[in-house]
Amino acid sequence: MAEDSGYESVICVKPEVHVYRIPPRATNRGYRAADWKLDEPAWTGRLRISSKGKIAYIKLEDRISGELFAQAPVEQYPGSVVEAVTDSSRYFVVRIEDGNGRHAFIGLGFADRGDSFDFNVALQDHFKWVRQEGELAKQEASQSTAPKLDLGFKEGQTIKINIGNIKKKDTPTAGAKSRPSGSGLLPPPPGARGGSVIPPPVASQPAPPTQPNAAAVLDFGDSTPAAQPGLDAWGDFTTASPSSSNEAANSGWVQF
Repeated sequence: MAEDSGYESVICVKPEVHVYRIPPRATNRGYRAADWKLDEPAWTGRLRISSKGKIAYIKLEDRISGELFAQAPVEQYPGSVVEAVTDSSRYFVVRIEDGNGRHAFIGLGFADRGDSFDFNVALQDHFKWVRQEGELAKQEASQSTAPKLDLGFKEGQTIKINIGNIKKKDTPTAGAKSRPSGSGLLPPPPGARGGSVIPPPVASQPAPPTQPNAAAVLDFGDSTPAAQPGLDAWGDFTTASPSSSNEAANSGWVQF
C-alpha cells in the first residue's frame, strides 16, 4: 500500500478506548458486541486519528508514554477496515496491521457514547473531503484537455456597440421660470383653453359720472319745474341766450 506524501494532521483524539479479543464471525449477519467479554478488555489506552494525504490512520497509543500499540490504515469508509457491530453504537470491529503484511481483527469500544459518535464523524468528514478533492481534480483535468477558445481580437478587427435607451436630462431654457409648487391657482373653468391662467381680479374703479339726458330733464310735460343744475353739470347752458332757449323749447330739442 503506497502512502501519499505530505504532512500528517490529527483530526480526532479520545483519551480512553478499550480493545477486545473477538471470536470468529459465526454468520454473515455481522458482529455482535454481546458475544465479547465486555467487562474484561484486553487493552485500554488512547485513540488518535490522523490523516496523511487521502489515508486516515487509527492509532492506539499508551496514555502515559504514547507508545504505539496498534494502528489501522483506512483508505475507505465505510469499508472493510472499520465495521460497526449490529447491537450497539459504541463498539466497532477494526482490522489492524503490523506493517509486515499481517493483520488481525479486534473489537474497539468506547465507554461514552459521545466519543463513539465523534470517532464516526471524524472518519466521515475526512473521506468526504477526499471525494471532493477527487471531483475537483477531474474537473481541472477535463478543462486542461478541452480546446481553448480564442476570444482575442484579430488584427484590424473592430466591434460596434449600440447603446440605446439613454435618456438625456431635460435642462430648463434660459429665462424660463419653473412654476412653484403649491401656487394656489385655481383650475381653469370649463371650456377654457388648456394651459391658460386666470388673471387675478382687478379692483373696480368708479365709473365716470354720466350726463343726464337733457330731453328727459327738460320734459315740459311735467308741471313741476326741474331743478336748476349746477355749473359743472351743464357747462355752457348758463350762457345760452333767452331766444335760443325759447326756440329749443318750441322744437323739443336742446341745442348744444
